[in-house]
Amino acid sequence: MKAIIQRVTKASVTVGEDQISSIGRGLCVLFGISVTDTQKDVDYMVRKILNLRVFEDENGRAWSHSVMGRELEVLCVSQFTLQCILKGNKPDFHSAMPAEQAQPFYNNILEQLRQAYKPELIKDGQFGAYMQVHIQNDGPVTIQLESPTGPTDPRLLSKQEKQQQRKEKTRSKGPSESSREKGGLLSKADPSASSGAEGDVSSEQEP
Repeated sequence: MKAIIQRVTKASVTVGEDQISSIGRGLCVLFGISVTDTQKDVDYMVRKILNLRVFEDENGRAWSHSVMGRELEVLCVSQFTLQCILKGNKPDFHSAMPAEQAQPFYNNILEQLRQAYKPELIKDGQFGAYMQVHIQNDGPVTIQLESPTGPTDPRLLSKQEKQQQRKEKTRSKGPSESSREKGGLLSKADPSASSGAEGDVSSEQEP
């Protein structure tokens, strides 16, 4: 799971013409839920968000208090685009949890936050809606947080995601690339072959 945590002076969510949620000073948290996330990821995120020391104390000393320590508000917004994987220049969202599973999972995050803190201070956007999120960042202070078992570790990617990556890689190869790869294999087998194959292989890598 990924989260973008912003310290704000105020934040709000509007759907259409209606403002459905707003907070004063506190945190605005954007959540990106992955297909591999479990309750352990929820527990980690809830603990970190509520205890992250990004606020000053009574004497103005920075990085001293958490949102709970100052009894401030938290506005949560589900944002699957945080799980983007670029395929060239096109964003791919296969690592994001499908909406039908993500909605109850996200609701569980909200419930855990409310149980661990004051429920009236945990606000929410509207899952699945086209939202306008207005954030007045304070500082600015923005923290990027990722749970330890997040999907960036290749060993933890789902079988479906690995298969999708292989398919995308196969589709992206043209005839000339396949020929260069074969040439590279031949040069390894034949010591007398030109060493230029290495240059061809490296040229396939995206900057």
